[in-house]
Amino acid sequence: MANDQLPEPLALFDGAACALAITREDGTILRVNQCFSDWLGIPVAELHGRRFQDLLTMGGRIFHQTHLAPLMQVQGSITEVKLDLRHRDGHAVTILLNAVKREHASGVRHELALFGTTDRDKYERELLNARKLAEALLLEKTAAQTALQHAQAELSQAYIKAQRRALFAEQMVAIISHDLKNPLTAIKMAADFLARGERTAKETQLIGHIGQSSERAQRMIADLLDFTQARVGVGIGVSPSPLDLHDVTRRAVAELRVAFPRATLVHRTVGAGDACLDGDRLQQIIGNLVANSVAYGDLQHPITITSRLDHDGASLSVHNHGPVIADALMGVLFEPMTRGTGQDSEVRSVGLGLFIVREIAKAHGGYVVVSSQVGSGTTFTACLQAAY
Repeated sequence: MANDQLPEPLALFDGAACALAITREDGTILRVNQCFSDWLGIPVAELHGRRFQDLLTMGGRIFHQTHLAPLMQVQGSITEVKLDLRHRDGHAVTILLNAVKREHASGVRHELALFGTTDRDKYERELLNARKLAEALLLEKTAAQTALQHAQAELSQAYIKAQRRALFAEQMVAIISHDLKNPLTAIKMAADFLARGERTAKETQLIGHIGQSSERAQRMIADLLDFTQARVGVGIGVSPSPLDLHDVTRRAVAELRVAFPRATLVHRTVGAGDACLDGDRLQQIIGNLVANSVAYGDLQHPITITSRLDHDGASLSVHNHGPVIADALMGVLFEPMTRGTGQDSEVRSVGLGLFIVREIAKAHGGYVVVSSQVGSGTTFTACLQAAY
């Protein structure tokens, strides 16, 4: 049988169905094929001499500097790394990158192969839609079964409650594993990257707040697992240590002023500050109560945070001038996924803040009380047992 004539190597390179590139070790592009040029809308001649990492989005550049470049140095190759390139018109082009490092007589070269993700992303979306449809059908079936079992009301209520707990736990795991960890890691990496350059005092302060807040948020993500345990009766753990209650509150309020620039936050202190409490948990209490006041209070008036330490123990109070809380809500105010109002739901949280505050107070041997009256506003107070 006669041999089929194959195309020349250069023709195979230029006409490949994926984007190909060859760069120096520093990322300088030596050669790209037509597919690479077409994907970015940039002529081949203009790509020569540019650095590959300069074609990435800002997040991609940081990831390249902190992960990809070191991996190429250590392993000599990378496989199926997802990145976003910038098209000439500004939109992002998502690709999967494979790369290998080779030694040549003329020096080290990086050989890159880039594959489009459009079909893959579409397939993943279809899988997700199919799952949602299946879940929706399951919920419809559950509702139909419940309607047929009115005679078993108590059993039906127990079943619904169990389903809600399962959904709650699933949402927490999803938030922890994807929705929060990845963005916070990117924020922390970006803050560290920005901190390396020369900055004004104000910029340095702001970058410091970003880093501190993201670190605290990462700790709170871990705490969400404790909250899931609290829902099934295990409770939230605390690690008390000697601290200054007023100083912890002052630092928390300073960070919250950056997070909520439209709100006026006033910190007041009563009594001495030395106590033995969990500082991170205290900042969670303050953050959740302030966020609640920002969401439901009247921002034309200040929000007052009071840290108190006396013979009765420690307490943290947050007062706002918002509308009175309805009596019907008082009984369920500290339950998870409960909101103060059904309006403006797009700006409200899922309703975990007050539940978390209550559980942290319980873990300190304390409790939470709320006072809401016409003319005097609303005050939430977390009372804690504090060793001195």
